[in-house]
Amino acid sequence: MNDAPMNEEIFPKGTGKSYALVEMMRGESPMVGKGPEKTVFSFPVVLLWEILILLGVTLALFFFSLVKQAPLDAIANPQVTTDPAKAPWYFVGLQELLEHMHPTLAGIVIPGILVLFLVALPYLDYSREHAGVWFSTRRGKRIAGWTALYAVVAMTAFIVLDNAFSMRELLRGAAPAWVAQWLLPSLILALIVLLPVAVLWRKGASVREIMIALFTVMLASAVVLTISGFLFRGPGFEMYLPWQMPDGYNPWNDF
Repeated sequence: MNDAPMNEEIFPKGTGKSYALVEMMRGESPMVGKGPEKTVFSFPVVLLWEILILLGVTLALFFFSLVKQAPLDAIANPQVTTDPAKAPWYFVGLQELLEHMHPTLAGIVIPGILVLFLVALPYLDYSREHAGVWFSTRRGKRIAGWTALYAVVAMTAFIVLDNAFSMRELLRGAAPAWVAQWLLPSLILALIVLLPVAVLWRKGASVREIMIALFTVMLASAVVLTISGFLFRGPGFEMYLPWQMPDGYNPWNDF
C-alpha cells in the first residue's frame, strides 16, 4: 500500500507555510527547575536550620537546668497566701498591667487586640517587596531602634507615674470608676502606641515601616512590663528597687 498520497495530504510540500510540527521533549538548560531570585528551598535548607536551632535551644535548656534549680516551694496552703504571689514570667507582664487598669481591660481587651493585630498583619502589609528581610531596609532598622527606645521610655514613665500618682486613688469619689480604670488608661496607651505612627505618617512612611513601628512598640512594651513585674515588685506587689525589697525578699529567687 502506498502511503505517499496520505503523507502529501497531511504534510504538503511547497505550500510556503511559516509553521511546522515539532516534537516536545525534556531538555537540559540552566533555567530548568530554577526558582525565583534570592530564594532558597524550604527543604532541606530551612528544615536543617530549624533542626539545628531546635537542638541548640534544647541543649541550652539542659545546661541551664544543671546550673539553676527550679524554685519549687512547699505544698500550697489554702490558709496562707504567698506574698508576693507572682505569675510565671510569661504572664507577669499582664500582672503588671493589672496594677494600672481594670482587670478586664488588662487581661482580655488589650491581649485580644494584640492577637487580632498579629492575625491581621499579613493582610495589612501584603507587599512582597523585601519579604523575609529583617527590618526591610536601613530606614526600617532606624525606625525599629528609635521606636524601641521611645517605647521603653514611655512605658517606664507610665508605670512609674501611675504608681506614684495612682489614677484610681486620685479620682476615687470624684469620677466614675470606669473613667479611672477604663477610659484614662485606654487613652494613655493609645497615645503611646499611635504617637510614633502619626510621626511616621507625616514623614510619608510606607505601610511596612508603620507595621515595623507598631510591632516594635508592642514587643518593647511587653519587655518593660515583664521586667517591671519581675524585678521591681515586692511584697504586696508594691514597687521597690530590687536591692531594697523588704522582709528579705529577693526576686531572683523566683527566676
